[in-house]
Amino acid sequence: MKISKINENGIITFALEGRLNTATAPQLQDALTHAFVEASQIHLDFSKLVYISSIGLRVLLMGQKTAIAKNAAMTISGVSEEIMEVLDMTGFSDILTIV
Repeated sequence: MKISKINENGIITFALEGRLNTATAPQLQDALTHAFVEASQIHLDFSKLVYISSIGLRVLLMGQKTAIAKNAAMTISGVSEEIMEVLDMTGFSDILTIV
């Protein structure tokens, strides 16, 4: 997976490309951990994300919990139908802020 980071006006955006799975989830977790130190608004662009596994979902859940604990925000956009179906089936669409 490729993660591109853009920091504009205090908002950090991560554009994810490829597959968020066991091999790549630690990379996103590390990026989110550092981002919440730098900014109070984190945005994830899923427009080029093609797959998400359960470990990827866990990283998103940890990111959301961190955002709440730090009185910050984490939003997600560009979610494909396939990934949205996974988020709906697991109940994550109710937990995450999808714009």
